[in-house]
Order: sequence, then C-alpha cells, then structure tokens
Amino acid sequence: MTNAGRLRMTGYAALQLPLAALALVLFIVDAVAAVLAVIVVGLPILMVSMPATRWLVGVHRRFAAHVLGSPVPPPYRSTEGEGRLESLRTMASDPMSWRDLAWLLIALPLALTTSLIVLILLVPIVTGIAWWFGVGPIMVARSRIDRWFLAFGTTERLEQRVEALTETRSQSLDHAAAELRRIERDLHDGAQARLAGLGMTIGMAAELLERDPEGARKMLAEARLTSSAVLGDLRDVVHGIHPPVLADRGLRAAIEALALDLAVPVEVTGDAPAGLPAPVESATYFTVAECLANVAKHSDAQRAWVELASPPGQLTVVVGDDGRGGADPSAGTGMRGVARRLAAFDGTMTVSSPIGGPTLVTLEVPCDLSSPRTTPSSGTA
Repeated sequence: MTNAGRLRMTGYAALQLPLAALALVLFIVDAVAAVLAVIVVGLPILMVSMPATRWLVGVHRRFAAHVLGSPVPPPYRSTEGEGRLESLRTMASDPMSWRDLAWLLIALPLALTTSLIVLILLVPIVTGIAWWFGVGPIMVARSRIDRWFLAFGTTERLEQRVEALTETRSQSLDHAAAELRRIERDLHDGAQARLAGLGMTIGMAAELLERDPEGARKMLAEARLTSSAVLGDLRDVVHGIHPPVLADRGLRAAIEALALDLAVPVEVTGDAPAGLPAPVESATYFTVAECLANVAKHSDAQRAWVELASPPGQLTVVVGDDGRGGADPSAGTGMRGVARRLAAFDGTMTVSSPIGGPTLVTLEVPCDLSSPRTTPSSGTA
C-alpha cells in the first residue's frame, strides 16, 4: 500500500466520526417516526429521514468499496415510477432498510473503536510505525463489517436470484400462453375462415363444371384470389412469431424494415453483435416494435431513433423520440409488457421522459454470443 493510500484511509477514518454521530441521530429519528407513523404523524418525517438514511449508508458503501477494492452495490428494491407514499411503503417493507437501521445503531461505537485507533496511531512520536503497518488492516476490517451489514451475502443473493427466476418464469409462461391464444385467434378468424370458404367455392365449382363451365371458371378464379389471401394471412401469423427478415438479415435490418412502416421518420444507428441467441434477438425485436408503436400512437413526435450498441456480454438498445414526453411505464400495459418480455432474459428497461421530451427508453439485455449466423445473405452456400 502506498503512503497516499494510507492517508486516504486515515481520511476515511476521520470522516466516519462525525458521520457516526449523524447515524445515531438518524436512528433515533427513524425509530420515533416509525412509531408515530401508526397515527400518520410520522409519515412526513419518514419521507425525509429514510432517504437521508440511505444517503448516509451509501457514503459508507462507497468508503467500503474504495478500501476493499470491490463494489458494494445498494441492494434495494426499486421504487421507480412510484408515488411518495407507495415509495415509502416499498422502502419500509424492504429487508435492507431494516439492516440499514441496525447498522445505524452500531455505527457510533464502531467508529469510536476503529477510527479513533487509526487517528491515535497517526501520532508520529510514539506510534507512527504502528500507523504505517496498522491503518490498512484496521480499515479493511471495518469495511468488511460495513459490507456485511450493507450488502447481501452469497446466500441472500442466491435466494433473490431464485425468487427473480421464479417470477420471470411465471411471467414468461403467461406471455407464452397469451401468444398462443393470439395465434389461435388469428388463425381462426383469418386463415381458417378463408380456407373454409375456399373449400366451399371449389365444391360449388366442381358441381357447375359440367353444366356451367363459365360459372365454374369464375368460381375457380375467385378461389385463386382466396388462396392468395390465405397465404397473406399465414405470412402475417408467421411474421408475428418470428419475422423472416430477422432470421435472414439480423436485428438491425429487421428494425429498419419495421421503421419503414411507421408514420414517424425513424433513424437506426449502431448494430447488434453477430451471433445473438435467437430468443434474445426475437424478444428485442418485438420490444422495439412495441416502443415504436407507442411513439406513433402517443408521442406526437416529429422524429424517432433507435440506437444499437453491444458492450461486452450485453445488448443495449435506446429507443427515443422528440415528442411531448411524460411517458409513465406504470400507467399502461404496453410498457409493462415490454419489461416482462425482457425480464425473461434478465433484461431491464429504464424510461426517461420529462414533460416536453425527449423520451428515451433504454433496453439492456445480457447475452452470451453464440456462433455467427450462417445464411445465404452472409455469403455462405
């Protein structure tokens, strides 16, 4: 460890003393406000004290991350898109909020024990050498205690992972069932009805063939038109399952083809990595399709854009427009459907849509790249 690193850790130790006093104050305020919340009086206090607690805890997470050389991420439940009371309810029911409260209680004695020792060891006359060798281990031990309180351990992370997978599996099954019902409805109302009519027309033509060849010829011509319409219906159904252009030319080309049918001009930039897993590619395509449909229906935009990027191990897509903004992911089923579709692949969706625009929908999907696609369009026989 360099001398600068030791001095930085000593600075952390010095800062933790006044922060520990603040932690004790916040513990008292949080506890009293929680009791008063039963009679509603404490709710406004909690709306201030709980975010302040998370801010203070976040400062110590950053200290611990710098000392340990590894991130200590905040494992809170998301409150995005929630109102103030709903957000407060989410924070209050979050197990990590209770661990934060326990940490506030031990922060003062912990700081008095570790931080004062570090500062005393800094006195060069008697203990300067001890400070040189001791500040690192002392602050590492302190940071490990903070990390134990303020971040989930391996077992808890695995439990969260199992819970998330259970939820996304249920959502995926619901989505698959809905898709099957849609396909069945499309076939029943479209191709099946036309095929039934086609069979009747051919049967009538067969009966007229001997006594009215001209009438039979007209019916057969009508049957040919009906067969073309049936093929069109079947292509539409297939397109709704997996567009041929997506399989043949990849994600960017499929999005460009999608943009051509949109009333709002759409610019597509960047590119997706080669070898995307087909389910990820398909989910991303239909997600972008839903976002662009929302642009056309609700945004009053003059233009829109789709930006593709592929940082290592991830596909990122940003769908933006210059419309009126104010999009709320919790207000309709469309955006929630987008989030559910991505969640099946551990993907996330974030929305930035201030009043007046622009609206930016950022889609991030982790993916392990498979071998590059091999199609005639890539020059392979």
